[in-house]
Amino acid sequence: MEFKQSLAQRIIIAFALMSALVAGAFAMGIVATVHLVEEKLISAGLGGDLQRLLLMDSVSDWSHRPEPDQLFYFSGGQGDFELPKDLRHLDPGFHEVFREQLSYHAMVEIVDGRRYVLLQDQSDFEERERVLFAVVLVGFVLSLALAVFLGWILARKVMAPVVRLARQVRHRDQLLGLAPPLAPDYAADEVGELAVAFDATLGRLRQALTRERLFTSDVSHELRTPLMVLASSCELLLENPGIDQRGRAQVERIARACEEMRELVQTFLMLARAQREDASMSPQQTVSQVAEGLLSLWREPIEYKGLTLNFEPGNPPDNRYNATLLHAVMGNLLRNALHYTETGFIRLTLTHTGFMVEDSGVGIPEEKREAMFEPFVRGSEKRGEGLGLGLSLVQRICENQGWTVSLTTMEPNGCRFEVQLHTAKVR
Repeated sequence: MEFKQSLAQRIIIAFALMSALVAGAFAMGIVATVHLVEEKLISAGLGGDLQRLLLMDSVSDWSHRPEPDQLFYFSGGQGDFELPKDLRHLDPGFHEVFREQLSYHAMVEIVDGRRYVLLQDQSDFEERERVLFAVVLVGFVLSLALAVFLGWILARKVMAPVVRLARQVRHRDQLLGLAPPLAPDYAADEVGELAVAFDATLGRLRQALTRERLFTSDVSHELRTPLMVLASSCELLLENPGIDQRGRAQVERIARACEEMRELVQTFLMLARAQREDASMSPQQTVSQVAEGLLSLWREPIEYKGLTLNFEPGNPPDNRYNATLLHAVMGNLLRNALHYTETGFIRLTLTHTGFMVEDSGVGIPEEKREAMFEPFVRGSEKRGEGLGLGLSLVQRICENQGWTVSLTTMEPNGCRFEVQLHTAKVR
């Protein structure tokens, strides 16, 4: 069973329910006991009064009448003492009788074939019961309120170390290698065991992050040399006058791929560092400058495929961003649009808050839109040898820089990727 309430709220609710159960049972017991005792007392008193009246009847002394709140009847009685028809069916013993919107306690006894009935108005009894119910209800509400208050205090005290531990675990510095262990700050109880488990888990995470950064940095560093060799070789081939037009196009394609790979390596290297001071040392460009560079790079392959490349420069602000990361985000979105568009257009639009990349391609089903930003997830029409890492890289860069990327569907088909470049990361 999944609870939506927090642990503190569950503690308060448990206290309130326990208090309601105990106080309710106690209140019902009090009411039932008082009601039973009063009925016993009233029955005994009413029986004694009836016996007194019967004794008076035996000596024919009717100068003594019943109490002011009592009514006395008997079979064959004269005048007001005649037994009414609505009381003739009562069996001997104690009863509750309702007459003309009034309630009475009745004691019935049969002596020598004659039925005697003594009624007593129970208005006072009902008033006492109402007061008792009111007192019990007020006590129940007060006990419930007290239980909620005590539960809130106890929840705060019980949850204080858990909340402190959660804040320490969430703190970004806790993943640093020099971060102190958590367990010494806690007692040797369940929370202390949880802190020990977190220390072990955070230790493994630190090691994994260190290995990832080292691996990414080493790979990125080692790939620079072969990429430089490829780029130099392409330059030399392009300077060769004997190369034909087809060969020149292939060499230019290889050169573009080398440039993309170099930028991708630089992007991975910066993400591996994940430090603002490192990012601030990278080249800074505006959105317009990055867009112009990418348009010159992608216009030829897009038009070669028979597509139309539309560019709407708009009026973006002159804010400057990390050129490498912005280039990777915009470039991957253009590459993704080219990959999944066979006919129609690709449109790059600069806005006041970022940019949009739209296409008339196959589109993405609604059930797969969120998953498209996860690693190794590709569209329904899997083409080429892509691994499905482009959009995942876009998502990682946007999260690292405080940007946001969203995906919507265009009508009748196609996709729209919108990137919001929040000013929190403006350099």
